[in-house]
Order: sequence, then C-alpha cells, then structure tokens
Amino acid sequence: MGNNQREEVGGGNSDWMSRLPEELLDVPLWNLAIPGSHDSMSFCLDVSSPVLRSEPWLLRLTDRLFPCWTRPCIFRWSTTQQSVLWYQCELGIRYLDLRIARKPAGGSRLFFAHGIYTLMSVKVCKANRTQAGVFIILGPCVPVCVCVCVCVQEALEELASWLDAHPKEVIIMSCSHFEFLTDEDHVQLVEFILSLFSGKLCFSQDVPTLRSCWSGGQQVIVSYDNHQMEQQHPELWPNIPYWYADSPDPEKVIAYLEERKRHGRPDGFYVSGLNLTEDARYILLHPLQNLRKMTTKALSPLLHWTAEQRPGPEQGGVNIVCCDFVGISRFCSIVIDLNFRLLKAAVRTSSGTQLPPGRDA
Repeated sequence: MGNNQREEVGGGNSDWMSRLPEELLDVPLWNLAIPGSHDSMSFCLDVSSPVLRSEPWLLRLTDRLFPCWTRPCIFRWSTTQQSVLWYQCELGIRYLDLRIARKPAGGSRLFFAHGIYTLMSVKVCKANRTQAGVFIILGPCVPVCVCVCVCVQEALEELASWLDAHPKEVIIMSCSHFEFLTDEDHVQLVEFILSLFSGKLCFSQDVPTLRSCWSGGQQVIVSYDNHQMEQQHPELWPNIPYWYADSPDPEKVIAYLEERKRHGRPDGFYVSGLNLTEDARYILLHPLQNLRKMTTKALSPLLHWTAEQRPGPEQGGVNIVCCDFVGISRFCSIVIDLNFRLLKAAVRTSSGTQLPPGRDA
C-alpha cells in the first residue's frame, strides 16, 4: 500500500477498519492495533453529584464537610474525555471504557461514573427520555456535551445509530466497575445491551477478524466484568486486562508498560493504558492544573513511545492502546498506522490463529 493510501487511513479515521488492506482482514482483532479512550463517558460528569463510595474514606468525609470544594476538584481531575461517544468513534476510537454505577439513593437508574457520577444515564425509561442538552464547539469541530439536564437520551443508542451508518466498523465496549448494581440491575442492563445491539454482537467463542465480522454483520464486542452474567450469555466476553501505571509521570508510565511487555502479552484482547493518574500530593502541588493540562504536557513522550510499538501475537505486541483526551492529538492516527507493520507477517499471523485460553472452539 502506498503512502497516499496510508495517509487516507490515518486522516479519515471514521471508517479506518474498512480501509485496511486485504492482508489484514483475517488477522484476529486482538492482534491489531486499536485506539481506545480511557473512561469514555467522563465528558459529562455531574459536579453536583456525590463522590462514589469506592473512593477513599478521607475523600468521602471531606466531600460531606466541604462539597463545594471537593466536587469541582474531582471534576477537574476525573474528566478524561471531552467528546461524546459517536464523535470519539469518528476520531477512530474503537474501544470504549464504560464504568457503570448506581447511586445509593438514586432509584433504579444506572449512571456512568468516574470519581463522581455522570449526568448521562446508561438507560432511562422510554417515557422519561429527553434530548441530551447542549453541544458547543471547542477547537476545530469537536462536539462537547455540556450536560444541562438530569435525564438525557440513552447514551448507547447514539452509538448504535453510529454503527448503522458505519457497517464495517467494529466497536469493543468494556462494561465494568458496577458499583452498587444489584443482580436485577445486571439482568436488566444486559437485556438492554443485547436488545439494542441485537444481530451486531460477536460471540465470545468466536475468533473475530474483520472479514468474519463483516460476513456475519457483527460490529460489537461486549466485555462484561461480571462472571455470572458472562457465563449465562455467550454474547458477553470476559473482562479485558488493562495495564496502567497509576502514576502522574509519563516516564514511569512508559517504564511500567515496557516491564509488562517483557513478561509477555496476554492472549486475547488487552489494553495498554497511556493515561496518567494524579495523587493527592500532585494535586496539592499543582492547584491551578487539571487532568487535561497534565495530559497535554505528557503527550510528547507517550505518543513517541506509541509510534515505536508493533501489534501482533509476539511477546511485546500491543493490541488496544488507551489515552485520555483522544481528540487533542494524533493519537488515533498513530495507533491505526501501527497496523501497517503487520503486513509482512499477516499470512503467518492469520495461519497461527488460536483461541484465548479458556475458550472452546
């Protein structure tokens, strides 16, 4: 494939999977390089919501005493994305990190969450559905959700509509955390997901490649971090390992990922997280900063490391690479472009296809 074709894939990322060369269509998706967003729904956190119960007790106590201080602070450091899901997909994102929780006193509605809850619910009653609120533009044509309503249109329906418009693109949805969800909540949530994406779901016993997904009309892989539900529904995939360094220092993030690579990559899907993690000391030393500023300063070494990677089944092969604020850099294009390094080994990779451990043919 010539340079012009490569640039077309990197620049037109809304349909990048459909534009990959023929030699890569039979490569298992866990051997491709796939861009992902960390905490994909954090673009509309609710600054008035309580802190999650899973947060440290001292933070929860401070939130009770000084909510006017703690919640704006958490908002600044928990907001990891700025764009709605469908626009993340337009940028080239194909892995969505969806963390779901139920408010202790919030009725039966489920929310996305990261430190605090989002205004956007996972699923609302049809009779109570309203439009999402207001969109503004930050930078060159980047839709950002300014959440002004307590109740908004179901987030995943927008994703389903986007998939209808892009029939050769495959999305990996990682549903996890599930704070305060009951067994009945899980049943209803899974029923909603299976119904919404009916006919588009890849089964967990499959070895998904782009060609096999296209032939079966499959566009969605749902990783659901609940063993009981996973065992009951063959459409649900197990939890996808996520490597992250838990550090605000990009050099430590890179060193951590390199160390993990030396021990070999997991079979099946896995995530290399470029996301930085602040701690209390860092926040106190940087009172005027936020996660976006911290991420922007660290992008150069993180993207340089990413550009040097290679996907594939080998020991150091990357698969899904996740980042914060995926729209402010060439992150998606850099990850997508890694797939062209597989061209010479595509035949060998596809002929050596194996199921992940624990999966029966």
